[in-house]
Amino acid sequence: MNARDELIRRLAIKRRRQLGSLSTEAFEELELAVRENPSAFVEDAEEEAFALVAQALARLDESRHDDDLLDDEQFMQARAQRLARLEATCAQALSLDENCGDALLLQLLAADHSPDELVGRLLDLDARLEEACGPLATGATGDAWADVFSRPHLRVRAALARTCADTARFGMARSICEDLLTLAPFDHLGARLTLALTLARLEDEDGFEWLDVREGRKGNAWFHLSRALLMYKLGRMPAARRALNGYDRLCTGGAYILLQPIFVDTYLPDRPAFEPGSFLEATLAAHEAEPIIVDTPDFTWWASEQPGFYTSAIGYCERNGLDWRDPNAM
Repeated sequence: MNARDELIRRLAIKRRRQLGSLSTEAFEELELAVRENPSAFVEDAEEEAFALVAQALARLDESRHDDDLLDDEQFMQARAQRLARLEATCAQALSLDENCGDALLLQLLAADHSPDELVGRLLDLDARLEEACGPLATGATGDAWADVFSRPHLRVRAALARTCADTARFGMARSICEDLLTLAPFDHLGARLTLALTLARLEDEDGFEWLDVREGRKGNAWFHLSRALLMYKLGRMPAARRALNGYDRLCTGGAYILLQPIFVDTYLPDRPAFEPGSFLEATLAAHEAEPIIVDTPDFTWWASEQPGFYTSAIGYCERNGLDWRDPNAM
């Protein structure tokens, strides 16, 4: 979430409403002025609350910079402290605007509820925002994301879809993702990624092919891994091997991260930005696929036995000075 950019956009739009009709050039100049000093344009409690959220997320990102230097105990202490600070700031924001969607979402995520409890709370939050702000709609642009004020609600829906997938509610996850792709076809929140994994778990080859065609068969870590899982689950081993080979070749460190899963912290509030083809992309995809992999007997063992896959994982590990544990001994 680029909270600062969203704050600037929100403030500029509200100031334009005050000023009346502005040309495109005049609005661009207004946005530049807001970017120089956003606080000067905060004039209501709603935007004051959103500004607090933006500041809290900036502090959160800054506080993570030295995580790699901490041992496990130090990391968990630091994590607990920053989540407590985040919850406190969200409470402050909600005292200004009780329906600040991002503060409500962050507050839920920072509380570390069990996944099953989180599903229920996210469903309640989705209903609350619909009652307070109206139902999500594509609007004149055909994409709800274009309305910056709808983005908090879209983020709640995307978080709900991911949590449904995490808790094996795959029918719900599919329905929510498909709804998100209808509401926001450009899919800035990556509902297609959650949907790809969900369709693999549901063994829906037709649905997966439709989604792959929709995305122009461009592929990424989620799609390559989903195809490998789907073909494996369908018992189509030659196709599964080809998909796994593509995942290994095209996803940086994909083999390593599949055989050596690592801790990925809670998304606050949405999936972190990543460079296409990067190790972070592969890490996030493998992390999100974990509930499906756990529920797919012997998939990682099978993957490790495919020609070159284990060697590729070991090679990435050695080149980058990473840790290694025998995956077949875990």
